[in-house]
Formats: sequence, C-alpha cells, structure tokens
Amino acid sequence: MPLKIYCVNLGREIEAEGGETLGGLLQRIKGEIPFSPICARVNNKTESLHYPLYGPKRVEYIDGATQSGQRVYVRSMCMMLYRAVSAVAPGARLRIMHSIAKGYYCRLEGVEVTQGLMDSVKSHMRRLSERDLPFERHERPTEDVIEIFRAQGLDDKVRLLETLHELYTVYYTLDGIADSYNSALAPSTGCIKVFGLEIYKEGFLLLGPDAVNPDVPQQPVTQEKMYEAFTNYLDFNRIIGVRNAGELNSAVEGGHGSMLINVAEALHEKKIAVISDEIKHLYDRGGARIVLIAGPSSSGKTTFTKRLAIQLMTNLLEPTMISLDDYFVDRDMTPRDESGDYDYESLYALDLQKFNEDLNRLIIGEEIEMPTYNFESGRREYKGRKIKLTGKSVLLIEGIHGLNPELTASVAAKMKYRVYVSALTTIAIDDHNWVPTTDNRLLRRIIRDNKYRGASPIDTIRRWPSVRRGEEKWIFPYQENADATFNSSLIFELSVMREQAERVLKTVPQDVTEYAEAYRLRRFLHFFAPIAPYFTPPTSLLREFMGGSSFHY
Repeated sequence: MPLKIYCVNLGREIEAEGGETLGGLLQRIKGEIPFSPICARVNNKTESLHYPLYGPKRVEYIDGATQSGQRVYVRSMCMMLYRAVSAVAPGARLRIMHSIAKGYYCRLEGVEVTQGLMDSVKSHMRRLSERDLPFERHERPTEDVIEIFRAQGLDDKVRLLETLHELYTVYYTLDGIADSYNSALAPSTGCIKVFGLEIYKEGFLLLGPDAVNPDVPQQPVTQEKMYEAFTNYLDFNRIIGVRNAGELNSAVEGGHGSMLINVAEALHEKKIAVISDEIKHLYDRGGARIVLIAGPSSSGKTTFTKRLAIQLMTNLLEPTMISLDDYFVDRDMTPRDESGDYDYESLYALDLQKFNEDLNRLIIGEEIEMPTYNFESGRREYKGRKIKLTGKSVLLIEGIHGLNPELTASVAAKMKYRVYVSALTTIAIDDHNWVPTTDNRLLRRIIRDNKYRGASPIDTIRRWPSVRRGEEKWIFPYQENADATFNSSLIFELSVMREQAERVLKTVPQDVTEYAEAYRLRRFLHFFAPIAPYFTPPTSLLREFMGGSSFHY
C-alpha cells in the first residue's frame, strides 16, 4: 500500500512506495522544486537523501544555502578531503581541527605540507566531484565498524566507539574508504563543486563556498591572535592526553574527571593572571586605565571580568566593573534586523549617549549611579548602585562591543587595554569531526537563558541566527585589534553541561521547526560522557551559565 508523504515544499501529499528513498521521491517531483536539495528534514530531523521511507512522514527538502544544508556540504567536503589525502599521501594522518580564518584548519601528520601536495589533493578532490560518486550510508554492529576503522588506522574513531557502548553505528563509504560523521552527508560528490585548499601556518585551510558569491571558494582572513590562542590550547590538550571525545570519555570512565576539571581551571587562572600582570605593567607607566573586554554571546565575558578584577586586586589595583548590557536601550527602542526581530547585537542597541556621558563623568572623578538592565521586562532600572573612581582605579568595561572604536572614540589609545574573550573549543569529536565554537556557545546560552532570563530553548534557538549575523557584523571584525585573547573554553564543559542541556532541549516539541536544531544538539552531546556538575568549582566560568557560582551576576 502506497505511503502518504506530505511535502512541505509543495504543500501537498505525495505517494511513495515502502523503502523508497528521499532521493528517489525527489526524482519524481524535482521539476517542481526550484533548487537542488542537498538533504531534507523528515519530521523535523535533518536526514540524508538516502533516507528510506517506511511510514507516513512530513518531508521538507533543503538546499545548500540553509544552515542545515551548509553543514551537510562541509561534512561531505571533509570526507572528500579524507579520500583525497588517503590517495595522495597514504599513511598520513589527517586532522580537521577547527574553524578559523574563514576556513577549516587542518594538519597532516607523517608528511610535509607543501604546495605540490596541496595541488595534488585538490586535483583528486576535483576528480571525485566530477565522477559524482555516492556517499553511501551504512549501519552495522559497532564491533564490525570498529574493525573497519582499525584497519584504516582511524584509532581516534575506534577509541570513541569503544567508549560510546552502542550496539549499532552509522558510517559512510566513498570510493573504497570508510568514515563517520555526526549527521547526514550529501547524496553524492557531484553536489560538492566549490572548495579550496591553502597552506596556513603548520597546516592548511579547507575552504568552502564564499558566503556572498557561492560559486567561488571563501578567501581566508588574517586571525593571528586567534590562531595563537587556539594552538596554545592544542598543546595543552596534547600534554594532558585529551584531544578528542574518545580520550575524554576514557579519562571520565577511569575516574579522572575531577582532575581534568582542576587542571583546566588552573590553566584559566594562569592565563587571567598573565593578562592582569600585563595591565599592571602598563598602568605603572601611565596607561591602561580602562580595560575593554569584548567577545561574542555566551563567551563568558562577565565571569572573566570578575576573575580579572580579583587578579588586579592582587596587583594592588582597584577594579571597578561596568557591563555594557546595562546600557541597553528599552526594548521598544531597540533597532530591528532585516527579519524584523530585535537586533540586540547592534551597537545602537546601546544608549551610547548615556554611556559616554557616564564614562566621561567617571574619568574626571565624579560619582555616577549605574543602571541595571532587566532582561525580563526589557527596561533599564536604577537601584541606587553608585560608583566613583579612585587614584588606583582601573575601569573594566565588559560587553560585546568593547573593541568597537566607536564605543570609546574620545579615549586615548594609551589609556585602553583591550581583551577579546572567545570559547575556542579545542577538543574534537574525532580527527574528522571538530566541535564548532558556535555550538559550544549556543549550549551555554540555552542553559543560561532558560535558567536566568525566562527564555525557552525554542526562543534561544530561534534567535540564534540573528545573534550570529550580529556577531559577524559587530564583533568579529574587531577581534584582531585586541591586546590579549582569552580562550574561555574548558576541555570538560560539554561533559558537565550534557545532562542539564539535554533536559532543557528535550522540552522542545517535535512539531516546531526549532526541533531540528534541538535534536541535532542532543545527538552531538551524546558523544561526551557526562561528568557530575558538583566537581566544577564555584569560581568556574562555566558557573555563569549553569548556576552555582560564587559570583553575583
């Protein structure tokens, strides 16, 4: 008996045979959809076009320009890269490590990265695209998949599967090699036409399509300070022997979770102390009276500022803290983005006139009454909190726009010290699956907004694309201007956040579009063995989001 499949794109039902794939169904309606789908949402879950239909479903075909489609494109591009490296440099270990400089930073172990090698790898990827080979999806007993990966030398994937303890595992094959990814791939290599490879530092960048002109590869940008902060933590991960989820899970299973927390927290404290010492050095020479602390949403700016204040006090300075969030205009005055939503990431969501008025009064020694922004009511309030700078004062100004020159244009450069805070997640799932910094921050924000700001996970997920657009416009262009970059990620945090995040994400019902993202995040979290939150100290930056902090927010 034919199945009834409701196609969202067409607004009507289509008959399908049991076992027919999404790709097969697409061939019968392809002329009616005005784009070439790369994946689909089935009952609000992102699936490959190889997905077989065995019951009534709600199907929406997705193109590569969407957020879900872009992820599918990048994952498929990564498998093509792995296949090309395996052919051109047999025995070399490919590690796709992090998103940086508008690309995906990769390293090769066991072979020197040369321009000739890059040209050969790129040519092989081009041939794969031209051959239009299928990314074939398989599901087999985990013990069988472990042996497949072991034979290919993918020890990181072997260790991960051994710690997940699952009966069956999904993997993909392409032109004779196997690999695993944390979600769907494109139907075939012919879908992946635009990509680039460029030597970068000790490795190279894998580049996807340009965001503005998708017919050409993205051009890299300079991110020297971000790279340095990132690689410092890679060295730390290597020294403690925890570079990926499999190694983390093994440490947790071995009872070493609390030790990982202690070591990671000690590294944070050391990094903050170094920044404090540099500020003290500049202060003693007549500069650094104002410390501007910026970073994207949920990067941990507030807790960093509070911990920096403590370190400055040990250097005999008197820190006074101001949060730019307290200078938001009332919600009804907030600018709107192109979608008509409130644009809280805009510089002009701040009352710049009032901020500069208060700042100038503080600089000349006057006392001011600080506002407090009520996120639930969307209004600025005054609660009698007054501040005044003294002879040893350092003014700490925290907020996403801290590095924007327009914010403090009237203040001499010598008087300012700029810190960029970002959660540069350095732990990977495995060699070919990294942990996006944006996912790390989104999970932090979902937990915090639900716990402290009266926002459901649906609200937070719905607003996240607007937040990301705002970051690209208002924050990231200024990050390389910082005098110091602080990596706020913690190697253990996904394990500690897992249970609380899953509990909140499970409240998202399946009949809303945000379910797709909630489900994706839940699948992502399952790679990390949980660690009990009570091991996390009350001064931890993670407590800003999860609760239990000894700091007042």
